[in-house]
Amino acid sequence: MKGYTQIKLDIADGIATITLHRPEKMNAYTRTMMAEMTDALDVTDADDSVRAVIVTGSGEKAFCAGADLTPEGGGHVFSDPNPVEDLSDERVRDGGGRLTLRLFNSQKPLIGACNGVAVGVGATMQLPFDIRLASENARFGFVFARRGITPEACSSWFLPRLVGMQTALEWCMTGRIFGAKEALAAGLVRSVHPQGELIGAARALAQEIADNTSAVSVAMTRAMLWRLSALDHPMMAHRIDSRAIYRLSRSDDAKEGVASFLEKRSPDYPDTVSSHMPDFYPWWEEPGYE
Repeated sequence: MKGYTQIKLDIADGIATITLHRPEKMNAYTRTMMAEMTDALDVTDADDSVRAVIVTGSGEKAFCAGADLTPEGGGHVFSDPNPVEDLSDERVRDGGGRLTLRLFNSQKPLIGACNGVAVGVGATMQLPFDIRLASENARFGFVFARRGITPEACSSWFLPRLVGMQTALEWCMTGRIFGAKEALAAGLVRSVHPQGELIGAARALAQEIADNTSAVSVAMTRAMLWRLSALDHPMMAHRIDSRAIYRLSRSDDAKEGVASFLEKRSPDYPDTVSSHMPDFYPWWEEPGYE
C-alpha cells in the first residue's frame, strides 16, 4: 500500500486493517499519524472491495498510549504552537477531533481491536468505531484532568452516548485507568478476548458483514444510526427511513437479497457504495469549524 511511516494499511478478502505502527513509542499519537489515518480512511472509502475496516495497534502492549508527550523536534504537545487571537482559526482545531470526525464519516463499518493500553486520544479515537473488541490486558483511561486539559476528540459527544452520562463523568473527572472488564461492563467494548484471539475475533465479525450484507445497506445504516439517534424527534428519522426504504427497495441489491433468501444461497450483491448510494445521500449539511 502507500508509503505510510506511522501506520500500516493491509487489504485482503474484503477487510482492511489499519495498524497504528509506532511500537517504540507504544503507538503514541502524532499529527503525522492523524494525517496517515485520515488518508487510509479515504482509501478504504473509495475501494469498493473493502467491506469493513479493523483498527488495531502494533504489538501486544499498547493500542495507543495517547498523544506523544515527547514529539520529535520538541514543540507543543496538545495543540498548535502558534498563538492566535480568533478561536475559530483552523489552527485551534484539536487534532484528535479532526480524526474522530473523519472516522464518524466513514462509509465502511469500523471495528476496533484494542490490543493493550489505550489512554487519552488512544481511548477517544475508538469512540466513533461501530464495534470495539478488547484484549484481556487492555486498559483505558480518559486521563485529561490529570494532565491539566479537557476531554478532546469530540468525546463529550460520543462517550455519554456509549456508556451513559454518569460513567462518562466518573471516568473523565477521575482520569483513572481501568481494565477491560470494567470497559465491558459499562458497554465501552463489545467483548474481551485473549490477546492471541483478538484479531481473529475482529476478522470473524468483519467477515460476517462482508459475506452476508449489502455494502450500500450497511453504509446507509451506519449513517442513519449515528446521525438520526441524536436528533430531537423520531419524525426526523421517519423521513430518512421512508426515503431510504423507498429507494433501496427498488435496487438490484434488494432484488438479490430477496432472491438469495428464497433460493437458500449466499447473496452476491452487485451495488457499490461508490456508485449506488441513494440520490438524497448525504441528507445532512456537514457543519464547519467556527
